[in-house]
Amino acid sequence: MDIVPQELRHLRACLLCSLIKTLDQFEADGCENCDRFLQMKGNRDMVYDCTSSSFDGIISLMNPEDSWVGKWQRINRNQKGCYAVSVTGRLPPGIIRELKTNGVTYRSRDTSQKT
Repeated sequence: MDIVPQELRHLRACLLCSLIKTLDQFEADGCENCDRFLQMKGNRDMVYDCTSSSFDGIISLMNPEDSWVGKWQRINRNQKGCYAVSVTGRLPPGIIRELKTNGVTYRSRDTSQKT
């Protein structure tokens, strides 16, 4: 399982954790941080609903526990990989409700708008 994108085309970022992978990687493996909630693995419709092709900046997270940038971005408890600084878009309301039911707080990763 390779988390780091192998190509620069068709990149998408998870709307919950901002992990960047290709469309095919999300469909094949899901999101290593969020799949117990979002279940994108094998479900292209969920990949489109829960990821965005519009994002700004890329952070390579190598040592999550020791990274001040990881703490600043709230990704220091996530898997190693590439992450977006800001992800444009929001999860669908039904998915946000389901996350809340499961005790997961959703905070938009879109820093271009005030939430």
